[in-house]
Amino acid sequence: MKKQLSIPVSFIFTIWVVNIFQFTFRLDFGYLGIYPRDSTTLFGIFTSPVIHGSWGHLLSNSIPLLVLGILLFFTYERIAIWVWVLNYILTGLMVWLFARDSYHIGASGIVYGLASFLLFSGFFRMDIKSIAVSSGIAIFYGGMVWGIFPLERGISWESHLFGGIVGLLLAFLFRNEFQDAFLKMHEEETDEDRKTFEDYLKEQERHKNDFT
Repeated sequence: MKKQLSIPVSFIFTIWVVNIFQFTFRLDFGYLGIYPRDSTTLFGIFTSPVIHGSWGHLLSNSIPLLVLGILLFFTYERIAIWVWVLNYILTGLMVWLFARDSYHIGASGIVYGLASFLLFSGFFRMDIKSIAVSSGIAIFYGGMVWGIFPLERGISWESHLFGGIVGLLLAFLFRNEFQDAFLKMHEEETDEDRKTFEDYLKEQERHKNDFT
C-alpha cells in the first residue's frame, strides 16, 4: 500500500518541483501543453498535467490530487494503478482529439477523472465502502460540476469535461472488480481445503455426540 501511495505523492512532488523552477526563473513551459490535433504536441498528453500557469493554479490542483489520489489507492487498492494510468492518458488523449484550438495545461483533468471515478463507483458497485466514498465526494466536491461548462475565460473546461467522462467510463469498466475477486478466491479453493473443512465439521459433530 505504501508503495502504491507513492504514485500520487510523487506526482504532486514532481509538479511542484517543475513549477517552482518555472516560476522562479520566469520561464514559460506552456509549449509542453496539449494543442488539439497538432501532432507535434502529442507528447503533451504526458507533460501537460505537470505544467501550471500560476501558483494559484498549482495549489488548486495539488490539494484535490492528494486527497482523491489517497482515497483511490486506499479504497480500490487492486485497480488503483490501472485507474490512475488510464485516467491520465485517456483524458489527455480526448483533450488532444476534441478540445478547442488552444494550449491546455494543468492537472485538473486528472482531478475531475478521479472525482468522477470515485463518485460513480458507488452507484455501480453499491457496497458500503464505495457508497461512503461516493457520498463524501458528492458532499465535498459536488461543486466541481460547474467546471465542465465554459463559464470562465482561460479555463480548460474541456479537460474537466473529458476527465469526468473518463472517470465515469472507468467506474463502469471496473464495476465488477470486487465480485470477480470474490469468485476467483473461491475458484482457487483446493480439494485439500474442502477436505480439511469437512474433517472439521465431522470433528465438531463427534464432540457434540459425546455430550448427548
